[in-house]
Amino acid sequence: MGKPLGVDLRRRVVGAIEGGLSTREAAERFSVSKAAAGAWARLKRATGDVVPKRQGSPEGSILDPHEGFILGLIEADKDIALVEIAERLEAGHGLHVVPSTIWYFLDRRGFTFKKNRARGRTAKGGRAAPPPRLVREPA
Repeated sequence: MGKPLGVDLRRRVVGAIEGGLSTREAAERFSVSKAAAGAWARLKRATGDVVPKRQGSPEGSILDPHEGFILGLIEADKDIALVEIAERLEAGHGLHVVPSTIWYFLDRRGFTFKKNRARGRTAKGGRAAPPPRLVREPA
């Protein structure tokens, strides 16, 4: 995504429109598109200024306010699955998230999936392997 045009240019274009020029005339005078000139004029009417909004995704996660709850679930049951965490978030807080969102949230906090070497071998018949554990990596 490209960078937004400068605030000075935006203010001059909007000033020309407010001074009586049509959107098309102001766009031609300052060599910008008619759509951009119109959008800047609408932005000025809506917010009072033509400063562009911040680009990119917002910082943080939707799960940040629920960090204590999620970490509490993991402390209570080290073998809890991401799907179970998602179900408990929906039941307890009305927040519907997919397991991958929870995984990214935990990954940013240093949690990782640790494999047990003993689980790599063939298990005895009739015995299911225990579920994987979520643990925090040392800093």
